[in-house]
Amino acid sequence: MKIRTRMAPSPTGEFHIGGMRTLLYNYVLAKNSGGEFILRIEDTDRERLVVGAVERLVKVIKDYGLDWDEGPEKGGTHAPYVQSQRLDLYIKYALELIQSGHAYYCFCTKERLDTLREQQHAQGFPSTKYDKHCLGLSKEEVAKKLASHEPYVIRLKVPANQEVSFEDKTLGRISFPTNDIDDQVLIKSDGFPTYHLAVAVDDHLMEINYVLRGMEWLPSTPKHILLYQAFGWDLPTYAHLPLLKEIGDTKKLSKRMGSVSAVEFLAEGYLPEALLNFLMFLGWNPGTEKEIYSLEEFIKDFSIDKIHKTDLVVFDRDKLSWYNGYYIRQLSVPDLWKKLVMWANEFGASLAEGDFDQEYVLKVLSLVQDRMKTFKEFVLLTKYFFEAPKVDLLMLNKQSTSPQRSQLILGSFQEMYRSVEKGNWQTENLDTISHQMIAQKDFKPKEAFMTLRVAITGETATPPIFEILSALGKDEVLSRLDVQKNEGP
Repeated sequence: MKIRTRMAPSPTGEFHIGGMRTLLYNYVLAKNSGGEFILRIEDTDRERLVVGAVERLVKVIKDYGLDWDEGPEKGGTHAPYVQSQRLDLYIKYALELIQSGHAYYCFCTKERLDTLREQQHAQGFPSTKYDKHCLGLSKEEVAKKLASHEPYVIRLKVPANQEVSFEDKTLGRISFPTNDIDDQVLIKSDGFPTYHLAVAVDDHLMEINYVLRGMEWLPSTPKHILLYQAFGWDLPTYAHLPLLKEIGDTKKLSKRMGSVSAVEFLAEGYLPEALLNFLMFLGWNPGTEKEIYSLEEFIKDFSIDKIHKTDLVVFDRDKLSWYNGYYIRQLSVPDLWKKLVMWANEFGASLAEGDFDQEYVLKVLSLVQDRMKTFKEFVLLTKYFFEAPKVDLLMLNKQSTSPQRSQLILGSFQEMYRSVEKGNWQTENLDTISHQMIAQKDFKPKEAFMTLRVAITGETATPPIFEILSALGKDEVLSRLDVQKNEGP
């Protein structure tokens, strides 16, 4: 059987990183079987629509290196793929449900519904439900209200004292008593469908036979099953995925801890390949020690049977940084620079490279590549290569036993480096003569080289100091040492 999956995001804001994980799983499940993945835009919540959100949704999915077989920009045999362009379909099917006795008109006012909720809360109900008041209206009363254009919604008629059961591919057999299910609104008073009707109609008409979605949608599943049963349609296979949580928390991913939208992680300087590799393991595991997966390998190895049977999985931001560092290290220096420039142009970042030639910039990048975990760190790790630092004198003098000794160390380095021919200003030679000098002067290696490091870079943790000296060049090194000597005691 050809598997058809879908992702149906709502354009009510930026696409959540958890949504990208769910989209990835649906995508690879379809591709694993030679099936099709459909992108559908669920824009029926008109009050929360955000201008431009659809375009940003489409772009960020592509930026992550994913695509779709049918949907916006591509079309397909089940077009249109935007729900606001399919309203006539939802009205048609809602009226069919009324005719078959599985739905009914509700004319209750907002005031009455608010009062009902307040009463149920006061009585200690665990959750509020509609009391089926309008289900008791006669056909004549309904016809009269419709003729007088009273506002209405269409509600699902949930049968009493039954069980809705289904086999979830990750969670196993699940049952819901219908007495706990509300008579869900299917068509709102503005003529737009709710999620529940639209998703059932669209999934059926678009021949979606596998639905992978987050655990938060599990309570909606019995409502959708009731709709499928009312229409006499075959059910899709459902699989509910664990939600994402922060380390040490029991709640969903939070903005309090950092980025949560898919585009924010790109803006932070994470590579799409690293993000996808990280997302693969948020609810799935191959059962091996393998951690590095290309998209093609993931498609080949993916199986619903390996999805975790749990409510929440940890979104380990440190692990994401580890992945990103790994993928950064796999790039050649020229390719890494190209990606850095593209990232900076996309997100308005300054790389601080100024007017330096590309050979110098690539040399600098090669020195910090192994230390970079995100593109954003490039500026922090390299700022002293492009601009002389403002050195903290307290930090400088802490590296030795006294300010006077720090000045003695720096003066000794300066005197020695003045004598070095520019042709010999190479990493290996600087290393050799520097060690010879501190041995002659009886300086301890740690105090000498840490004092030198801070004076040249303003930092205590850097790439190897002699590689930095070589890259900066003789004139710049001497200039920086001169500044520190002049600012000394």
